[in-house]
Amino acid sequence: MIAEELEVERRGAVMLMRLCRPEWMNALSPATSRACAEVIDAFALDDAMRVLIVTGKGDRAFCAGADLMASARDGERPASGFGGLTARFDLAKPVIAAVNGVALGGGFELALACDIILAADSASFGLPEPTLGLVALAGGLHRLPRAIGEKRALALLLTGERVGAEEGRRLGFVHEVVASARLEHRAIELAEAIAAMSPAALAAIKEAVWRGMAEPTVEAAMRAQLTYPAVDALLRSGDSREGVRAFREKRAPDWPSRRPPRPPA
Repeated sequence: MIAEELEVERRGAVMLMRLCRPEWMNALSPATSRACAEVIDAFALDDAMRVLIVTGKGDRAFCAGADLMASARDGERPASGFGGLTARFDLAKPVIAAVNGVALGGGFELALACDIILAADSASFGLPEPTLGLVALAGGLHRLPRAIGEKRALALLLTGERVGAEEGRRLGFVHEVVASARLEHRAIELAEAIAAMSPAALAAIKEAVWRGMAEPTVEAAMRAQLTYPAVDALLRSGDSREGVRAFREKRAPDWPSRRPPRPPA
């Protein structure tokens, strides 16, 4: 891992991954993307970690995209994509982007690959790839239309226009806009609230939403959802019984899906 270009912090069940190249607007080299992939792999395998927050160091940039100079020297990105996330489709745990400044090109695509986007009031977003003879192949061409609709997405993609945080919220890809000084605090607050939920339910939600979007109709998606592995795992987990019991007893749930498996006798 390139320690000086990436910070990892654990706060209870929440992991923070900070991109640390502020002098380069947190633009990512392929080597930094590979380091991000290692962090996300570790997060996925750590049963104690429930939610990941991705953010940038400083107040100028979340991520200004790819470091083009470094990419010319070393273009080998991880199989899981830009920032170790844009081409990863098997992550069952929630991921929050805390966008603390500009999110351009691959940086915007990295934010779109997260489940929830929180934005500082100073944040801005854009996909300026056509100005360089490029296109947003790290998911932007596909995630943005799904998030805000075909016509709105095409307008941003074809013009390379940059939009602010409030406009992102109005368009629908930003969940919440907060003051810059409160961004990380709010992201941790939201992550901790999510981390208290049933892990099996969170995994089932992510799988059902994304796989269901590939079904031709809502009816077809509802028929298919019971065949999805994460939904089946939730139904077998005992989390729903524990959730109802905890509600009646006015206590925090002890989710069965969170407990480590018992060693064989």
